[in-house]
Parts: sequence; C-alpha cells; structure tokens
Amino acid sequence: MRGHCILSHGFESGPDATKVTALAEAAARLGWSHERPDYTDLDAKCEVSELGDVPARLQRLLSTARDRSARADGAPLVLAGSSLGAYISGLASLQIQVAGLFLMAPPVRMGQAQPLDAAAVPISIIHGWDDELIPAAQVVEWARPRRARLVLVDDGHRLSDHVEASAAAFSALLSAL
Repeated sequence: MRGHCILSHGFESGPDATKVTALAEAAARLGWSHERPDYTDLDAKCEVSELGDVPARLQRLLSTARDRSARADGAPLVLAGSSLGAYISGLASLQIQVAGLFLMAPPVRMGQAQPLDAAAVPISIIHGWDDELIPAAQVVEWARPRRARLVLVDDGHRLSDHVEASAAAFSALLSAL
C-alpha cells in the first residue's frame, strides 16, 4: 500500500456518488487504499443549518482519519472531497497530518461559516468555470497564495461532465506524492 485516501462526498450526495467512486477506483489502480465515510445522516439535520450538521461532518472525518492513523504503518494520508466534502477536508488538514488534498468544487466562503483553509501541503483543485454556487474567481483567489494546482473546466458545480478528468487529476496528485 502506497498510502490511504479518505474521500468525502458532497451535501445531498452519498459515499457511492459518481465522483468519489471514480476517485476510489483511481486510488486503487495506483495502490492506495481508500474509504468513503457516509455523512447522509448529518446532511439530513436541517435544523442545525441549511447544509446539515457541518461541525459533526468535520468531526466524523477527523475521527475516521485518527482511527486510520492509529492502524496505519506511517503510510501517507490524502484527503479528497467534493463541495462540502472538500470544505471539511481542507479544515481537517489543519488538525491532522496529511500528505495532500484534492478538492472538487470547494466552497471557499459559506455565509457565516469559517472560510475554507488548509494545511500547507500539495493541493490539487478541479472547479467548473460555470459553477452556479461557487464563483470560479473565488477559487482562483483562494488557490493563488497556496500555489495549488488548479484545473478549471467547462462545467457547473456538480462537475458531471468531468468525472474522468477529476479522477485523472486525482491520480496525478497521488502519483506525485
């Protein structure tokens, strides 16, 4: 095993979603183990916020990562996520040791929530020029000081026309680590 990936799905999605499934397959091809936490129960908690229980989502990711680290043999950990999954992956990277981050359609600002932040590790981002929720210019602005690899594609927030491009960009990150 070269390392381990934790793949976090977006809001109102699930661990078997198309994009995280494609990332899991890409990781497996390169000899990386992976897991996909299920946040659907937390997303349903609309009484907490319109995006469900985001703090509990972050805690679940951190717990999953810490459990994995306790069992791991020093293999590198990479966090990847789509949308809200990207957001919690970035925040989690500030609290646990990660080798890299892969962010799809990351929300860099979400109303009153803490702005997206991330550890100083290799970061790769794929984002749609026509994202209807997160303007591409915000992501470019966020990526610039971090020197993140940024791929902008002709797509919307769901990146549904660029699933394979997302998997290829993820493979490139894993191969570089």
